[in-house]
Amino acid sequence: MPAADFNMNEIHWLMDMFNTVDVGLVVLDRDYKVCIWNGFMENHSGMLPSAVKDKDLFDLFPSIDEKWFRSKSESVFILKNRSFTIWEQQPYIFRFKNYRPITGKADHMYQNATFIPLSNTMGEVSHICVILYDVTDEAVNKKELEEVNRKLEQMSQTDSLTKLNNRGHWENTLRQEFLRIKRNAGKSTLLMFDIDHFKKINDEYGHRCGDEALKHIADLLRKTLRETDIAGRYGGEEFAVTLLDSDKQGAEVFAERLRSLIENSSVYFDGQQIKMTVSIGYASFDASFERYEKWIEAADKALYASKANGRNCITDYNML
Repeated sequence: MPAADFNMNEIHWLMDMFNTVDVGLVVLDRDYKVCIWNGFMENHSGMLPSAVKDKDLFDLFPSIDEKWFRSKSESVFILKNRSFTIWEQQPYIFRFKNYRPITGKADHMYQNATFIPLSNTMGEVSHICVILYDVTDEAVNKKELEEVNRKLEQMSQTDSLTKLNNRGHWENTLRQEFLRIKRNAGKSTLLMFDIDHFKKINDEYGHRCGDEALKHIADLLRKTLRETDIAGRYGGEEFAVTLLDSDKQGAEVFAERLRSLIENSSVYFDGQQIKMTVSIGYASFDASFERYEKWIEAADKALYASKANGRNCITDYNML
């Protein structure tokens, strides 16, 4: 075979690979005009190479983050080094629809990209080649795994009945708050309460009614909380709330509002109206608490003082 024919075959093979390879290949000049546009780009954009050649990239695709793209490209032009980007940094460069059957949940193609400097005969970088990889399957799988892990973590921290923090997670947040206050000399108050005569509700109406009562109390508690407060089900019919950056005056207002809200509400179960009250105790942080468990003991002691004083009332530990 003559050398000329062999070279022509090589060029034909290269062009064939260039247009059938399953990655996007775009060559841009220094003014971001399109010079090369392969079959992948044509198939996903719907634009023929002849339609985009010598056109401004940002006019053709206004959805491209121009500031980011120019910054990425300029470093390649100037430093003459390759540059890479992954979908976690920039989900996509070209907003192409996702047609992959496995990851049909994604509305667009996630992309990784490589920016390659192309030098002329003088050694100057006159063009760059952008290679685009479709990583939608990888991206969607990772996102789904992260979401599953997030939900599992949330479930491990949440009481299944009341949807409040469970005891373990709530107690861990209290420990962290205790250490923070120890370091920064802040102020927070711990409040604990339980439902008065809860056993009677279970005995008279059954445990399903008791569950509804607990969910009702949790809903009212959520309505009373500020965004910074942390509430949890401490155990059985007992609840705990960490009132961040609240002194005893603020805690007293919160406690009385919660007590009154619960007293004036009702649970309806199998046509029966059930009224409830709660006993509340609270303790502001004190430097004498050696461990966070001492803080819990103080609030719990105030709670039992409320029960001893006739229930349906609030008690400040510092007043005992």
